[in-house]
Amino acid sequence: MTANHTSPPPDGEATCVVVDLATAPHAEPLLELHGPLDESRLQAALDHAALRVPGAHLPRHRVETHDRGHHTLRLAAENPDAAAEPFPYGLLADLLTGPPPSGVRATRVLVPTPLMRELLADADARPGRHVERLSWAWHGPLDPDRFRAAWQSVVDHESVLRAAFDESPEPLLVLHDEVTADVLWLPHGSIRWNDLVAHDLRRGLDPRRPSCLRVTVLGGTAAGNDADTPARVLLTYHHALLDDWSARLLLREFYRAYLAGGRLPGGERRPDLRDYVRWLGHQDTASAQDFWSRSAPPADAVSPVPLTTASGPARTGRTRIRLTAEQTERLTAWAARLGSTESGVLQAVWAVLLYRASGPGGTARVRFGVTASGRGILFEGADRLPAALRTPLPVSVEIDPGRTVGTLLAELRDRVLGVTSYEWVSPGQARTWSKADSTGPAGALPADGSLLVFEGGPHPGDDLTEELATHGVRVERPEPLGAHTAFPVTLVARHGNDGGLVLTASYGRGLHTDAAEVLTHSALLLGELPYLAGDFTTVADLLRLLADAGGTTGRRPAPQQEEPGPAEPHTTPRALRTDAGTDPPLVSLRPADDPGAGVVCLVQTHDTPRSRYDRLAAAYQGPESIVLLRGMPGGARARHSLLRPLADGGRLLVLYAFSGGGSTACEIARLIAANGGRPPLVMLTGTTADAAPLARMLETVAARAGRP
Repeated sequence: MTANHTSPPPDGEATCVVVDLATAPHAEPLLELHGPLDESRLQAALDHAALRVPGAHLPRHRVETHDRGHHTLRLAAENPDAAAEPFPYGLLADLLTGPPPSGVRATRVLVPTPLMRELLADADARPGRHVERLSWAWHGPLDPDRFRAAWQSVVDHESVLRAAFDESPEPLLVLHDEVTADVLWLPHGSIRWNDLVAHDLRRGLDPRRPSCLRVTVLGGTAAGNDADTPARVLLTYHHALLDDWSARLLLREFYRAYLAGGRLPGGERRPDLRDYVRWLGHQDTASAQDFWSRSAPPADAVSPVPLTTASGPARTGRTRIRLTAEQTERLTAWAARLGSTESGVLQAVWAVLLYRASGPGGTARVRFGVTASGRGILFEGADRLPAALRTPLPVSVEIDPGRTVGTLLAELRDRVLGVTSYEWVSPGQARTWSKADSTGPAGALPADGSLLVFEGGPHPGDDLTEELATHGVRVERPEPLGAHTAFPVTLVARHGNDGGLVLTASYGRGLHTDAAEVLTHSALLLGELPYLAGDFTTVADLLRLLADAGGTTGRRPAPQQEEPGPAEPHTTPRALRTDAGTDPPLVSLRPADDPGAGVVCLVQTHDTPRSRYDRLAAAYQGPESIVLLRGMPGGARARHSLLRPLADGGRLLVLYAFSGGGSTACEIARLIAANGGRPPLVMLTGTTADAAPLARMLETVAARAGRP
C-alpha cells in the first residue's frame, strides 16, 4: 500500500482504516486512514492499545496528511532492538473506527485497580449491586442554576467523575475531557419521595458511562421552602469508582462550590486517580502474598448467614435499628477501657451471632468480611482522594464459649489490624494468594457469608454546615440507603445526626425478613455489654443473654423495620452472541466474475448480524469472489487454517471486518505472513454506513491489493 493512493470514505462513515502488513522486513505496518482525524482520539486510542497488551511499548507515531479526509499513520518503536510484545494494530484500528462516546472526548486510558475490576465484574453478573445512595433534606433557599453549576464545577475538577469503563472483555478505565454533570430536578409534588427512590433503584447506574455519580433533587426554589416541605436530595454513585468516603468528600466540594457562587477555584485535583493507579502499580506484593498465605481464614471456618431462606422469587430488603446517643457514648467509653473501639465490639458481637447461628455446641471458628477504608496507605493525599479505595477483606476468629469477652476483643483487634495493614489489597488478590481459602474462585469477590461495614468519612466538623447556615441554608447529615454487595448480608454501622449508632442490614437472594431479629440481638448485646461485661464475663454469658432475649431489659432499642426493596432483575452474565444457524465456518456469498480474480474475505464479528454481510456482498460490483469467515472455536489460528489454501495460492486479497474485528483480522494476516505468504490488506470500518458506499470502498481496496 502506498500513501499516494486515495479512496473516498464511505458516505456517513467517520473513519475507514486500511492496515498493510506487507511492508519491508522488520518495519512497522502502515495504517491508511480515510475520514476526519481527531488527534485527541488518536492519542487516546494509542494509549488504550498499548495498555491492552502487557509488554507492548507505545510506539512513536507520525501522521502524514494528504488531504482533509486522507491520512497515513506511520508507527515506529522507540527501541526496535528491545524485546517487546508486538503492538496491537488491529485493536488500534478498531478504536479508530468504533463510535466515540456520546457527548464526551476521551483523553487518557488507565488500567483499573484489581478492586475496581472485581467490583465491576460482580456488578455485571448481578446488575443492581454496588450502587449506593445518600439522601438528605435541604432547608432554605436553593438556587437551581447555582446548584447545577456547582456540581458541574466538581465534575470538571475531579477526574474520577469523568471516568468510565470501556466495553472490552477486560475493561480499561477511560478518562474524558468533558462530561456534563448528571443533575435531575423535579418540582415539589410531581412524585412521591418513596416512589422517586424506588425509581432511582430500578434505574441503576452504569459505570461504563460517565459520570459515576447522579444527583436528583425533589423540590427547592431560590426563594426557599416551607419548614414542613424542604427540598430532598438523592446522590447516587457506583462503588466500582467511588466509596462512601469519596461521596462525602465530593459533597463537601459541592458545598464549597455552591458557597463560591457555583465555581471551585483552581484546576484539577492532583494527586488524583491517575496518580493512585501509578502508585499502586509500584507496590511490592511479596509481603502481602506472604501474609495472606499464612493468615487467610482456614477452610473449616464457617460463615453462616444468620437469616433463614424463604421460598419464592429472590427479593432484596433492608432493616434498620438505632441505639440512643447515651447508649453509644457508654459503649464507646467501655470499649476504650478494654483497648477496643465501637467497630471492634460490633465485630465481636457479630462473631458471637454467627457462632450461635452455626450451632456447633463447642469451639468453632467463624469468618466474615470487614471493610478497610483504604485511607491509611502511604499515598500522599489518600484521605482527600475520591476513588474506590474501601475494600472488603476476610477475618476469622475462634469462638470458645469459655473464653472471656475481653480476650475475644483483643484477638479480633489484632487480626483486623493485621488485615488492614494491607488495605490496598483487593479481596480477589487476597483469595488468590490464600492457600487455605477454597470458598470461591481465585481473584473473585466472595459469594457467601456476611460483611461488616463501619462507615467513616471526612470529619463532621469539616462539612461546611456552619458556612451554609450563614446563607440561610440548613442541610442534614446525609443518610445512606444501603447498597447490595456481593455478600448475602451486609451490616452497615454509622453514626446518626444525634450521634447514636445506626445499624442497617441489607439482604437478598430470597432471604427471609427475620433480619429484624438479628439486628435486635446485635443491638441488645451492644446496649448491655457496658452494664454486664466485666473482666470475667465469658462468651457463654452472652449466649445465655441471647437465649433469654424474649425478656425485657428496659434498655433495648426498638427495631425500625423497612419494606423490602423491589426484586432484583433477572439477568444473564455478559456473553458473546453467535448465530444459531448450521452454516459451515467458511461460507461463499458471491462467486467471482473472472476465474482469475482473487478473494475478498469478510470476517464476521460476534455482534454484527449475518444480514449486514449478505447486503454488502450483494452490493459489491468488483470481479472478486466474496466469502464469509464465521466465528469458530480456536480463534484466529483456527480461522487462518481455513484460509491458508487461499493465502498460499495468492488469491486472498483483503480481509474486511466491521469495527471490533480488527484484532482478529490483523492476527490472521500476521499468521499468513509468518507462514511465508503475502498478507492481505486489512480493512476496518464502522457499522453505521450503508452497504453501497462500503462496497465501493471495498472494491477500491481489493483492486489495489490485486495489482502485481
